[in-house]
Amino acid sequence: MTKVSIGKKIPDFELPATVDKAVRFSGFKGQNVVLYFYPKDNTTGCTLEGQDFRDHQAKFKRLNTVILGVSRDSLESHKNFRRKYNFKFDLLSDEKEKLCKWFDVMKEKNMYGRKFQGIERSTFLIDGKGVLRKEWRKVSVKGHVAEVLDAIKALN
Repeated sequence: MTKVSIGKKIPDFELPATVDKAVRFSGFKGQNVVLYFYPKDNTTGCTLEGQDFRDHQAKFKRLNTVILGVSRDSLESHKNFRRKYNFKFDLLSDEKEKLCKWFDVMKEKNMYGRKFQGIERSTFLIDGKGVLRKEWRKVSVKGHVAEVLDAIKALN
């Protein structure tokens, strides 16, 4: 199984997406990519995180950066979530957890005494050459997008 690490190139991948029928990573050559993994569509934290990325999208665009959200939800769920909150970026459906495993975001969680595997909120910054430059794990939503923007500015 492929695992990504900082300073290494990200292997090419393709996943179903909300805007285009599918997104192929190699299609973003020359652009920075922010890949953010979130647990579930239409939940409080995930909605706030998506809205924050949406509200700052123009700044990302000026920094030649594409935003991609990833969760295990179905493409239909993603389309509804994207439409409801007017996200202008693609949401990728990773129902088979391929990308989740590459980025090692699947973690054991505990809710009301029930243990299960779920996505740990995480963000990854990949430069225009396809190299992973920075990662944030166990993300706290408040202030996170500003940190990501600062990291992109430091790349340029």
